[in-house]
Amino acid sequence: MSKSKIRNDKTCLNCRYVVENRFCPNCGQENTDTRKTFHHLFIHFFEDLTHYENAFWRTIKNLLFKPSALTKEYLSGKRLSYLAPVRLYIFISFITFLLIAIFPNTINSNENALKKEPKVTTKNKFLQNTIITKNDSVIENQTNSKDDINILSFGYESVEQLDSIQKHAPESEKLSDFNYWMNRKIQIVKKNNTQSEIIEKFISSFTHNLPKVLFVFMPIFAFFLWLFHSKKRWYYFDHGIFTLHYFSFLLLLFLLLFLINKGLSPFAALGIVSFIQIVINVIGTAWMIYYFFPAHHRFYGETRLISFIKSSLLFFINFILIIIILSIFAIYTFINLH
Repeated sequence: MSKSKIRNDKTCLNCRYVVENRFCPNCGQENTDTRKTFHHLFIHFFEDLTHYENAFWRTIKNLLFKPSALTKEYLSGKRLSYLAPVRLYIFISFITFLLIAIFPNTINSNENALKKEPKVTTKNKFLQNTIITKNDSVIENQTNSKDDINILSFGYESVEQLDSIQKHAPESEKLSDFNYWMNRKIQIVKKNNTQSEIIEKFISSFTHNLPKVLFVFMPIFAFFLWLFHSKKRWYYFDHGIFTLHYFSFLLLLFLLLFLINKGLSPFAALGIVSFIQIVINVIGTAWMIYYFFPAHHRFYGETRLISFIKSSLLFFINFILIIIILSIFAIYTFINLH
């Protein structure tokens, strides 16, 4: 409950109703002073977003360790004791992708190490400059060769070559309009970026837009739940709430594993730490996969055999769908790099 001082004036500022206690009996607004400190605004924002005092940790505990418990409680009418499903998903999604974006990108650390100026100690200044020049040349060639191998070596050699083939080659060797458009996009990306730049930009763009992909996929996930269950007993809304809680669980557990791995990575050289890291990842991944099966059984209340068959089919169908969607999204992200 808020600790702000109650106003002496008993008239509600929102609806002008007489307020005898802290909250207005007509509209529910708290009758406290309107001028707040920045500290109060920050704390109020966090408490309003999470219901920190009484609902946040209860929601997180049930979400992680009691499959479908939140969904059953919400649909039974117990909605003030926990975070609302949409708010829960948005909050976890925001925190997850924010923290992923905050952590520094170390993809190019090896290449940056190569680019450091070599230390050469000699009394002959001319010899020193000669050695440094040769080392820089070798490093540059190594970097260029890396860029020429791997991802930049596929497809055609240049936009000009592709255009020439499309204009002057026999009809049998020309690409279709879609293939030509796709390959031209790829060549433009290769022309304007090095391999390291492509990887960095791709990961940044992919991670930034991944929440949108998941948000688009969730209605599809709920749709297949709707197809597999009784239309009279379950509304699409019910499947939607189940989906929101399930995806919130996946994101939250992914976030926890991400933070644990980031925290242990500086000590990964130690054998015991590396072993603990592997064990945690295995257990976390296994729980992410297994979680859907008890959640489905407990929520829909079917026999274990029927529930296992349905949940297995649903898991397989949605796994294939998410792979296809992520692949399409990855291609779209790549061809739109600048």
